[in-house]
Amino acid sequence: MQNFLEFERPIAELESKIEELRHLPTAADINITDEVAVLEAKASRLLKQTYAKLTAWQKVQVARHPDRPHFLDYAQALFTEFTPLAGDRAFAEDRAIVGGLARFRGRSVVVMGTEKGHEVESRVKHNFGMARPEGYRKAIRLFEMAERFRLPVITLVDTAGAWPGIDAEARGQAEAIARSIEVSLKLTVPLVATIIGEGGSGGAVALASGNTVLMLEHSIYSVISPEGCASILWRSGEQAALAAEALRLTAQDLLKLGVIDQIVPEPIGGAHRERAAAIAVLGDALQEALKPLLEMNPGDLKTQRRQKFLAMGAHGL
Repeated sequence: MQNFLEFERPIAELESKIEELRHLPTAADINITDEVAVLEAKASRLLKQTYAKLTAWQKVQVARHPDRPHFLDYAQALFTEFTPLAGDRAFAEDRAIVGGLARFRGRSVVVMGTEKGHEVESRVKHNFGMARPEGYRKAIRLFEMAERFRLPVITLVDTAGAWPGIDAEARGQAEAIARSIEVSLKLTVPLVATIIGEGGSGGAVALASGNTVLMLEHSIYSVISPEGCASILWRSGEQAALAAEALRLTAQDLLKLGVIDQIVPEPIGGAHRERAAAIAVLGDALQEALKPLLEMNPGDLKTQRRQKFLAMGAHGL
């Protein structure tokens, strides 16, 4: 059953009517097929019109949609021989960040990303995609493995942010994130990062410091969540929609600002409506992004990545 967002209510009502008509008994004096075709065309037009003019807050809702493909969905569909590697070799295994060795269209790569989980059990297992320090230290271990064996790195980011618990702070959350960013910036192998849902704060940047940064059309990427921003500036989470506009967190805004390099289109209605199609399009985009990077020498890869991030902030707001 389709999960509809609040702003999709008119679309939901039309699709519900279509389902009702499809289950009506056929009658000689009623041409149900024609009526269904009319309503389907109307629903399709309304869906296109709605998604052509989403506000920043509506994009936040789409990026958080429970049916949106997550890291493991992409890993299963786009990578073969995926072998997850666990643990940071220092404290524990963190299940919010999943990563390991795999083949991407015939090429050996290191792939990792944040996994939110879909149903309650898997969400709890993966801590809703919010990593603890050991998750970022595992990422560091995988970055260093990629460097040692000269393997390209692909990261898929979907997190509201790093885990803010006392346990994480006690084990050095900030240091772990900073070290992950430092190590990824020093890599001399290609690193392509993609924001597939939420890109929240340093917890996202720790895996997204790539030579090329892609972003799905209806994803978001910001230093803080709209709710967190609103609670600080207006002392009220009710101003989240206003904060979302001010944060410039949409893919379209971030491409203009030079924070990302490319927007990957989603099916009309978002990746959650046509998951297989959305995953396939991202696979092609990843392949195209990797091509020029594979032809660069190690020193140039490191320099290009460093200059890319140093240049951020030079664009006018």
